[in-house]
Amino acid sequence: MPVAYPANPGTIGEHMKRKRMDSKLLQKDIAKILGVTEDCITNWEKNRSIPQIQFMPLIIQFLGYLPFSFDQTTLSGKLKAYRHLKGMSQKRLGTILNVDGATISSWEQSESQPYKRTLDKINKILNEVPEISFSIDDSDLIA
Repeated sequence: MPVAYPANPGTIGEHMKRKRMDSKLLQKDIAKILGVTEDCITNWEKNRSIPQIQFMPLIIQFLGYLPFSFDQTTLSGKLKAYRHLKGMSQKRLGTILNVDGATISSWEQSESQPYKRTLDKINKILNEVPEISFSIDDSDLIA
């Protein structure tokens, strides 16, 4: 029985499967590249599970593109894109910014906005990633 080729991938696993098939690689080849088990690749490709965020930079590198989109005109989207490109949890980003992971989650859900002094830190780290251009209107922030 032939394996279905994901012509219009909608999940990270489907993107990976399509790239793997296009590259004529086996799941064990991708597992070695990403430093995971072959079972991991199988589960991702069959949408039984999704990769943990720490694997995202290598997955993005393997694919050659970001397999999902974030609205990078918003702070929320820029934070999500940054974390995925860096393979960083909300907790880890919170540690860098001196806030907790729940605060990062709140910003990503657009439930709250950072204070101006924290925004300066965010601006600095986001500008480290050329794929993200940072600009947000200060009047929308809490002083």
